[in-house]
Amino acid sequence: MQNKSEEERNTQEVNSMEGVSSNAEKVYMAMKNGGVIGEEKMATAERITAISKLPKNMVLNALQELQSKNHVKRKAREKAAGYYLVQ
Repeated sequence: MQNKSEEERNTQEVNSMEGVSSNAEKVYMAMKNGGVIGEEKMATAERITAISKLPKNMVLNALQELQSKNHVKRKAREKAAGYYLVQ
């Protein structure tokens, strides 16, 4: 169970994300709750798919949408790209 200040913080974050789809919000919150914050904690699309419990194509579309709104950064790596939330 979340305390009030944590609930208020989550509500403020979702409100600041107006103009994004519900899937993008789900992916954002899954990444936040999964600790994918900052470049040192980046995750692949596969891992984000697992933690968000959404189909991979929906996650990839949501990640592109979040990138366009500057909520998520993508970093190309040798095998698979990494994604992380921008603070």
